[in-house]
Amino acid sequence: MSLSDKIAVVTGAARGIGNAVAEIFLQNGAKVVLLDVNETAGKSLKAAFDRQYRQDRTLFLICDVESEEQIKAALQKTVETFGGIDILCNNAGILNEAEWEKTLSINLVGLVRVTFLALEHMNKLTRGRGGVVVNIASMAGLGPLVSCPVYTATKHGVVGFTRAMAAASAASGYGIRFNMVCPGCVQTDLFSNILDSLGQFSHLADATQKLSDASGVINASKVAECVLELVTDELKNGDALRVKPNGKKYMIFPAINY
Repeated sequence: MSLSDKIAVVTGAARGIGNAVAEIFLQNGAKVVLLDVNETAGKSLKAAFDRQYRQDRTLFLICDVESEEQIKAALQKTVETFGGIDILCNNAGILNEAEWEKTLSINLVGLVRVTFLALEHMNKLTRGRGGVVVNIASMAGLGPLVSCPVYTATKHGVVGFTRAMAAASAASGYGIRFNMVCPGCVQTDLFSNILDSLGQFSHLADATQKLSDASGVINASKVAECVLELVTDELKNGDALRVKPNGKKYMIFPAINY
């Protein structure tokens, strides 16, 4: 799948992984809609992209993934401005074990909400063009992060939702592929602040620090490269790409016979 003139929507786009994903999409010819709750960072990023890629290649919109109204408005504005949606990258997320309900709301409920609302514009059964959804999961979606049970639960949910949606789309004829990236520790604000976000599990901070020291830290651009791979490779559907500092690997899930 070529990204030339494709329309991509990225949530949590103002910083970190979302910023890197938006840039790699632009580098490969897409037009990108930047969604984020941080207006200052979002406008700053938009201005930087304007200088490098032309003003008409990006659109920044304030959007809280907990708000159905804001998501609907942002997606409608995307369609009105660019004519459709071809790619969705669900990146918005937090890690805060103390505010566990908000972590669930943003990381899992918000991701599902954005996906379903975007499908109204992308689904070939509802006159969409089809396309691809890539969700940012985590290594915590494949195995437990001992100090972050709620974050772990949300990322396991993202993995399960993505795999099920890939199968549902294929069976239903939506024309949309669903994939996920599962990175380890990424150099972002979320990672930098993790030891202050453990809530009742703060006594496990040392274990978290040892894990990050042992596994190493990934640059956000490496994660963005994996997102690009999952977008452009049309054979990928329901795939999980695990990313570590020393490389990447596709996960092989056990077959389940119901």
